Amino acid sequence: MKFDRFAHWLANWAGRPLSFGIACLLILTWAVTGPLFHFNDTWQLVINTSTTIITFLMVFLIQNTQNRDNDELHIKIDELLRTTRRAHKALLDLEDMDPAQLHALRKQYQLMAGQADEAQHTKE
Repeated sequence: MKFDRFAHWLANWAGRPLSFGIACLLILTWAVTGPLFHFNDTWQLVINTSTTIITFLMVFLIQNTQNRDNDELHIKIDELLRTTRRAHKALLDLEDMDPAQLHALRKQYQLMAGQADEAQHTKE
């Protein structure tokens, strides 16, 4: 629970223009100090290590945020399906289907879309 709150807070903070500005300022500071350190290996290692660590941690943060957003979206769609009379209730359990079942269902909906498109063109 604490991680979820922290991840949500950090994702919001990281996506702000101020965060981008701070990151740009840090990179600019690093670049400006290059001549001071004679562009040596340690100077290069600082930016390489820093960006690698930040990227590694951000992958987990982004995945957590995407999982949360995905869960919220599924719940909202499930509620819409549940309350819509003509909706196919089988769609409520899509996440439990195996890839072959999902592929077959996708083909079925593509066929239905094609039929609806043909019916629309016939009316015109």
